[in-house]
Amino acid sequence: MTDNDALEKKTPGACPGEHHPRVRSFVIRAGRMTAAQQRALQELSPRYALDVSAGQKLDLQAAFGRIAPLVVEIGFGMGKSFVQMAAADPDRNYLGIEVHPPGVGACMMLIDEQGLSNVRVVRHDAFEVLTQSLGPDSIDVLQIFFPDPWPKARHHKRRLINPQFVDLIRPLIRQGGQVRLATDWQEYAEEMLAIFNAAPGFINTAPDGGFVPRPEWRPLTKFEARGERLGHGVWDLVFRRED
Repeated sequence: MTDNDALEKKTPGACPGEHHPRVRSFVIRAGRMTAAQQRALQELSPRYALDVSAGQKLDLQAAFGRIAPLVVEIGFGMGKSFVQMAAADPDRNYLGIEVHPPGVGACMMLIDEQGLSNVRVVRHDAFEVLTQSLGPDSIDVLQIFFPDPWPKARHHKRRLINPQFVDLIRPLIRQGGQVRLATDWQEYAEEMLAIFNAAPGFINTAPDGGFVPRPEWRPLTKFEARGERLGHGVWDLVFRRED
């Protein structure tokens, strides 16, 4: 697996716990950064990156120059599918959260190449963005695609999706908003399904209470396409926020 492929299989922000020491669900890797990605971090950040280091609530109207429904993606990898979705959905604002510098640089290059005004990125721990920078009912859609499955049993505590995470995001998602998930790790998919099916305030949009077919709005990534050719499965879930 190349460095870029590893970033396509994303490692998103931290896994929160309200009353226990926080266990991070990501590890910062020293991946190679191209000169173009480095230049993008330096030159494009003032235009497309939001600074959340002070821990203050984001002014979304100022950040995007308008008021519009907000889509948040945790762990966008190299940003290709994230930017593709934003380009196809100009009536909504897209905020991407990613900790790995090469991915952030690559994503901003794509945003700039396409001249998109509805996309901003944050290079920061997703836990801190969710708990400090976004307010109640601020998110229309929360997307987490192919989070690190931490397959070894002793590492399962690092998985992003757990009951504490669901408790954290519930008040951030507006009434009728969605949580969209996808993974190529079946055991993790079943765990996600059980957690959200048991969570108060969320309704499974699948009629049978299970998984949904791959939605047309979620682009097929290079990593996913290769997996399909090898016969690997992918499981999608969509939950709606309801009281």
